[in-house]
Amino acid sequence: MVDTGLLIIRAVIGILFIGHGAQKLFGWFGGYGLKGTGGWLESIGMKPGVLMAFAAGVSELAGGLLFGLGLVTWLGAALLIVTMLMAMVKVHFPNGLWVTQNGYEYNLVLIAVALGIAFIGAGEYSIDHLLK
Repeated sequence: MVDTGLLIIRAVIGILFIGHGAQKLFGWFGGYGLKGTGGWLESIGMKPGVLMAFAAGVSELAGGLLFGLGLVTWLGAALLIVTMLMAMVKVHFPNGLWVTQNGYEYNLVLIAVALGIAFIGAGEYSIDHLLK
């Protein structure tokens, strides 16, 4: 049962991060692509915006893929954690904790999940387990 639970957590979080990365990189799923995301990032002081959008998009897409598959899970988790820490620092901290005020609550939950899986391991239903 534990391995099934780990698979569910990894799959959901991984797929959602892949989607967020695709929004930034390609404009898929209602995203703004590199140019649009880059413009917004520049507006909050992250320059050069397109490069920052590319870095965030690749981190989310690659991190989500690694995390979801359970392949080099610690690296996937690290990519997701760094991306969420940047979002917290650059966007959400000034708004406080609660997501209802655009705070960092949700980012913190995602960090806790990624960190927890990194420490526990990806479980039996993962590529990491197959490669042992």
